[in-house]
Amino acid sequence: MNNLLSNEQLWWYVARSGGITALVLTGLSVIWGLALSTKVMQGTPKPKWLLSLHRWLGGLSVTFSAVHIAALVADSYVSFGLTDILVPYASDWKPGAVAWGIVSMYLLVAVQASSMLMKRLPRRFWKGIHMSSWLLFWSGVIHGATAGTDATNPIYVLLVGTITVLITWLTGVRILASRSARRIVRPQPMSTGAVG
Repeated sequence: MNNLLSNEQLWWYVARSGGITALVLTGLSVIWGLALSTKVMQGTPKPKWLLSLHRWLGGLSVTFSAVHIAALVADSYVSFGLTDILVPYASDWKPGAVAWGIVSMYLLVAVQASSMLMKRLPRRFWKGIHMSSWLLFWSGVIHGATAGTDATNPIYVLLVGTITVLITWLTGVRILASRSARRIVRPQPMSTGAVG
């Protein structure tokens, strides 16, 4: 048991669990945001706590991403410096896989910062940044699949697979709903014929 919890292994376990937790929380936040913005929750009351839960999940994603990154820096198995965790392709260890994680980190920071500044940003600008949440989740999935040592674990695969299916389905619902809304809103051409 002592050997299992040596400092090297402890940081590795913290890095792995922090990364997995961050990915799951990001996925849940995206699911919750899509559910709130689609007709899936139509007919149910949308009290403020539902939006607060969405924001809370996003905030926890940031927290666990920070845990993941800090543990990677603290771990001595692979030496990660600031450049390795901030600049894509700077790492000697799986540079492509790490780059996906760095992209995810920057997208997460952008989405969370824009959410905190939502009332001060133009709506269209905020919405554009917030829509990158979808890319954030997918870059996190690619990072986990290419860098994560748990990528083939059946529980991990089932969990991430389920979240992926839900996000894909809700994204489809959102796209179809927005197309329907655009068709309804389009003005009808005026008739030029004389009324007799």
